[in-house]
Amino acid sequence: MRVVVPFAANDPKTRLASVLDPEERRAFSRAMLGDVLEAVREAGGEPELLATAPLDADVPMTVDDRPLTEAVNAALEPETAVVMADLPLATPEAIEALFDASREVVLAPGRGGGTNALLSRQPGFRVDYHDGSFLKHRERAGELGSVGVIDSHRLATDIDEPADLVELLIHGEGRAADWLRDAGFELVRRESRLAIGRE
Repeated sequence: MRVVVPFAANDPKTRLASVLDPEERRAFSRAMLGDVLEAVREAGGEPELLATAPLDADVPMTVDDRPLTEAVNAALEPETAVVMADLPLATPEAIEALFDASREVVLAPGRGGGTNALLSRQPGFRVDYHDGSFLKHRERAGELGSVGVIDSHRLATDIDEPADLVELLIHGEGRAADWLRDAGFELVRRESRLAIGRE
């Protein structure tokens, strides 16, 4: 299964700027990418990086600095999956569920209404990211044919905001979680909820 993994190589994860400096954001993003690529491979997928700038990687890579929607649409072919690079909790089993679903378009929504992963077997399907993309993708796929939805905590948990790091520290076991712990992050209790702190 061909799997396109979009990756912002230039200035990644700007919404984490309150807790990580630019160099740390780059290193952390690469750690998350490593987790995703490993999960895709172990699920039997063949990952291809769709990066905004060249970088060292051990997978085929296309450099495309256009906005995400345009870049992904240019890369889409029938029987293509798209898995975002900021899903460090993704497991081979979760990605296999995406591959194994029998619909023409299969969507894995994010917690905030985005689309964290998808599989398209429908030549006419095109993506439209941002601003509640899951609902747009589900409607568009339904107009073209059959659509399925994968309900997966592992695929729904993307890391965009500092609060998202809590989920990674609780459930993560890969490179990204190790990177956070090595950088001094830990779970702390604040007013009956868990948050992140840094040593």
